[in-house]
Amino acid sequence: MKSKLLISAPALSLLAALALPHRLPAQPQPAHYTVTDLGPTDSPFAQATGISNNSFVSGFAVVADGTQHAVLWYNGRMIDISKPGLLGPNSGAFGINARAQVAVQSEINSKDPNNENFCAYGTGLLCRPFFWQGGVYTPLPLLGGNNGAVNSINAQGAVAGEAENNVRDPECTLGVEVNGDGPQVLDYEGVIWGPTAGQIRLLPPLPGDTVSAAMWINDAGQAAGISGRCGNTILPGAVAGPHAVMWDRDGSVHDLGNLGGTSNPEILAVGNAALAINNAGQVTGVSALPGSKTMHPFLWTSDKGIQDLGLLPGDLVGAGLAINNQGDIVGASISAPGLAEGNPRAFARLNGVMHDLNDLVQSDSPLYLLTGFGINDAGEIVGFGADENGNLHGFLATPCGGNSGADRCPNASASASAELREHTERAKVVLSENARMLLLQRGLGRH
Repeated sequence: MKSKLLISAPALSLLAALALPHRLPAQPQPAHYTVTDLGPTDSPFAQATGISNNSFVSGFAVVADGTQHAVLWYNGRMIDISKPGLLGPNSGAFGINARAQVAVQSEINSKDPNNENFCAYGTGLLCRPFFWQGGVYTPLPLLGGNNGAVNSINAQGAVAGEAENNVRDPECTLGVEVNGDGPQVLDYEGVIWGPTAGQIRLLPPLPGDTVSAAMWINDAGQAAGISGRCGNTILPGAVAGPHAVMWDRDGSVHDLGNLGGTSNPEILAVGNAALAINNAGQVTGVSALPGSKTMHPFLWTSDKGIQDLGLLPGDLVGAGLAINNQGDIVGASISAPGLAEGNPRAFARLNGVMHDLNDLVQSDSPLYLLTGFGINDAGEIVGFGADENGNLHGFLATPCGGNSGADRCPNASASASAELREHTERAKVVLSENARMLLLQRGLGRH
């Protein structure tokens, strides 16, 4: 396919004009959504990774040569921001705020001296973190190692992620991990970059652990992530570790507990990881059950601790991937004990009730929604879903009615129609091999 347009002066002007923080009006809890296929229509895989409170969307898309490009969407328009400024073939945008500041990671055209695949693209190239705004890329500092990666950005422009240090760890896995990462030679630690240019703040692992990664940062400077040892922790995409943790603003680290299990590097995404934190300090993520062969989404709060959120009926594993300031959670619920075998469904936990997001969308939805990766304070949800050809596209689900306002949604129904159910079953069985491979690499745990 032809790559979508690179960033242009008019596009930059649009972003600049709209990138103004503003107070959102109170929103009724939505009962239904309209779904927009963000495309691109001629790509086998695209993923929306995050959404700001003024509806900027970040993500990435596979282009004609098979590489992945960092992209942004606004009002359904996609802007490829992978060039100029990035020097390698693969990149992704993993978070955007209301000022159109973006957390980006990219390969650079230099081989990793240890043949690592820190970005999980399988090329052996170095992986580097960047801060993007207005068409300008700013490289983010490292910790003495060769690689770094981003996971989210807050309203002030602080970026959460992880960076290698220079410690060669014999416990690290020298082969390829189940999610395509590896080999890994050096230890790594969670970091917060910014919001001041050049600033880097270390987020250490728990005592006795050797590695950590920060998956999300809230506007108060608290971060959520993972802690473990190099041999039992898997980097994003499908992240897993023995400990789900939270760091306070002073950098102190706290174990959030678990649902009875620990990390299992042999099974994709099975382990404990805090994947998102809102401004109230509520945390969602994934935790392994006893036996460490399956995992469930969780909610952690300071007063109640870790709570098992359960799954959609008939499913066996799942993860909570984002939480807004109202406490609503989105993620994926999966039908088999492992992402490789199962079929995910996007869920939305609204007002404490778990819903299949496909039951809340119009009956002629262009996509079957597989995973929810972001939710803003207006209730807009982004992620990716399958079209009728088995390709995976980014989506935006927009609330269109309150609890009694389904009549304001086009083609809405109180429950999924027969047409939607038929589309759902078709979507579950036609994922292309390329799309399935990319789903395994990118499907859970990176925002």
